[in-house]
Amino acid sequence: MKLDLDHLRNEIEDELKARGFVVFRGHSRIAGSTPFVYWDTEQHPGYGAFLETAAQAGARLIVFHYRVFDASYVEDAAERLETAELPRDEQRSIERRLNALRDYEGFTCTIELSYDYQGRVYYFSLRTEWYEDLLDILDELEASYPEQEEEEGDEPLGGYFSRN
Repeated sequence: MKLDLDHLRNEIEDELKARGFVVFRGHSRIAGSTPFVYWDTEQHPGYGAFLETAAQAGARLIVFHYRVFDASYVEDAAERLETAELPRDEQRSIERRLNALRDYEGFTCTIELSYDYQGRVYYFSLRTEWYEDLLDILDELEASYPEQEEEEGDEPLGGYFSRN
């Protein structure tokens, strides 16, 4: 299914207002420490049912986040590609995929809705296929780097890597 998240973003904003939710325009909450409960967008991609559960749970505040695709995402991936240890044909393939992604600059690539209930964050997220492709490319590039052994006395970074 092709998602038009720009149109959907406006539709969601109207729906939030119509239902009387307080909208907090926050950053992505995915990196938070609170336990998450993820909405099954594969089986139930509509945001309306998610908002209905929030209303029935008594939530009044909804955190609304969206990301607009920026050329810097492609530039960052292209820089990583330069240092990746991949065969030449794979590098060319990834380069073509990255160049195709440039056409999406300025479009909404992800939408997130969330609310808190009894110590958990209930989370709804949609991403476009082309943004998923970028994330897949970044995963491929990350996997291409050789494992580096830590020298004695070196402190690990503690997993503070983020594609956001």
